[in-house]
Parts: sequence; C-alpha cells; structure tokens
Amino acid sequence: MKNFTSGTYINQGTYKSFQPNKINIPWKIEDMEVLSLLSHADRQLGRLDMYSEYIPNIDLFISMHVLKEATQSSKIEGTKTNIEEALLDREDISEEKRDDWEEVQNYITALNEAISSLKELPFSSRLIKQTHKTLLSGVRGKHKLPGDFRTSQNWIGGASISDATFVPPVHSSLDEYMGDLEKFAHNQEFFFPALLKIALIHYQFETIHPFLDGNGRVGRLMITLYLVEKGILKMPVLYLSDFFERNRMLYYDNLMRVREKNDILQWFKFFLVGVIETAKNGIFTFDKILKLQKDVENKVRKLKSRANNANIVVRHLYQHPILDAQKTKDLTGLSSPSVYKLLEELENLDILQEMTGAKRGKVFFFQDYINLFQ
Repeated sequence: MKNFTSGTYINQGTYKSFQPNKINIPWKIEDMEVLSLLSHADRQLGRLDMYSEYIPNIDLFISMHVLKEATQSSKIEGTKTNIEEALLDREDISEEKRDDWEEVQNYITALNEAISSLKELPFSSRLIKQTHKTLLSGVRGKHKLPGDFRTSQNWIGGASISDATFVPPVHSSLDEYMGDLEKFAHNQEFFFPALLKIALIHYQFETIHPFLDGNGRVGRLMITLYLVEKGILKMPVLYLSDFFERNRMLYYDNLMRVREKNDILQWFKFFLVGVIETAKNGIFTFDKILKLQKDVENKVRKLKSRANNANIVVRHLYQHPILDAQKTKDLTGLSSPSVYKLLEELENLDILQEMTGAKRGKVFFFQDYINLFQ
C-alpha cells in the first residue's frame, strides 16, 4: 500500500487524460485503522445478512430498499424524484417530472434484472453493459450508446474538456481496463477481502468511466451486485447511494484524492464507514418494520369481519405502499361500496393516508411504512 500509485496523466494537447494503473495485482493492507474498520464492517454486514434470512416476506421489504436506492442514486445525478412520486403511475406524474420519474423506474428495473441475471451470468463486463442498456433505455441518455462502452473521450465537470475537473482514460484502452477489472473481481490467486475488493472496483470503474452517461448509477449498482454474487449477502439488502448522496462532496473528493495523491487508504476508510453506517441503518429499518407490522396487525384485528380483506390489502402495501379503490377491488374482489368502506376504515385506523384531497380518484399511501425509508 505504501508504494501504491494510481496512474499517470497523459498530455493530449488542450487537456490531460488520466490513465489508471491496473488493479489485478497482489494487494497487501497493513494500515490498522483500515483493518479495524474492515472488521467492524464485516460484523455489521453479517448482522444485516442475518436479518434477511429470518424476516418474513423479505422480498417485500427489498422492493422498498430498491426504490429508495433508485431515488437516491438518481438524485446524485441531479434527478429529483422522491419515493412517493416514484410509487405513482406514469400518468399521475406531472409532465415536467416524467423524465426524472422514468430514470428512477429504469434504475429499479436495471437492478432487479441484474440481480436475476446473476443466476446465469457472473459479475462481468457483459452484465455491466446489459445493466447499462436497461438503465438508459428510453430516457435522457438513450442516444449515448446504451449498453456499449464509449468510442470517444468524455470528461467530468467543467463546461468543456479543457476546463474539466477530471478526464478519464482514452476510449481505445477501455476493453483492456475493463478486462483487468473483471479478472480482479474473480481472482482467487491473490487473497484480498471482499469489501476492500469492491471498494477498489468501484473506484477503478468510476475512474475508467467506460460509458458516455450513467457511469455513477452503474458503479453504485455494481456494489450490491458484487456482494450478492460473492455470497457476502444472501439478498440484495445493502445500498450505499444514500450514504454517498448525504456525503456527496466527500465522495467525489475521496475519489479524486486517490487519483491526485495516491491515497487509496482514505478511500477505503470512507467506503468502509459507508458500509458500517448503511448496514446499521438497514438493521434499524428492519427492526422498525417488524414493530410496524405488529402495530398494524393489532389495528386490523379491530375490523373483525373485514379483517381478512384488510390483511390482503396490507400485504400488498408492504410491497407497493400506494393504492386506490380500483386496486383494492382487484385485490379483494369486493363490491365498490364495500371497497370504499374498507378504505375508510383503514384510513380511520391511520394505516392509510389519502393524499389527493379529491372527492373522486382518491390515492392512499401507507405513509408510516414509506417514512421508514425516507
């Protein structure tokens, strides 16, 4: 680690591009602060993973974590869609917010498809490209080679490449760099702890910046994919975008610090603190969900004859915490008058909150549940 060098700047005339050194080499960590944080992060991740094994209906809760991840990861890129808006259907979103809404929906689809693809496809450039294609499909980056590595120079920050904050490597070297990254991800010849490995992979990917658009979102998504593929997590329950969003300047500063000062240890520390904090928050959220479940079960019992239909609605709400009269009718098979009565009683019990204030076309949110992910 003492001799680590991140790469070199290459003069390209009016600008300098950065050519990172390859990472598929033996690594040795001796910094005691990093090792202490690594131990702490492993423990917290183990606790979080245990929750995913014992909490009933974990898939329902993961869907909300994915939704939160999608809104936070997109927010880093300037997209302004909150969780409540992300839950609405496209036609319920105002025209000026639809582009942002669609980007968040694409992120959700991309992550779900990528997790599913891990059953047949390893963590690889192919999987990354496939995920990128879904991410940019039909949205603002749709003309920026979705699913393909760039064939031209890109840059980060600045009005033009000449005053850019950072210029990634030339496009002709991308296949070589991504091949090296892929080999490192699966290298079993040299041992390196999984959390430090994905921290390094994330840094290297963001430095390579292989796509014309969507690099940040794909890079953050890769963290969860890697941990699931390697069996560190049984279920995709760790998402770092919220931590990166709340510490956005530190996130960018620490990435640049590696490139400019070769300080990979500071990046490892920042990343591990993020894992620790995020895992603790995940455990806290799961505890709150279990408590909310018990509170809601106790409230539903008061409905007596309507309790069975109320439970059907509530089970749906844990996966999709928004509904209207038609959805309630589809779920329960009740008549319209019975549906309106059930919704009224769920609202009176403070399980549902009506959000539109309209007499017709009312939309109800399971707000206490949504608040746990805010």
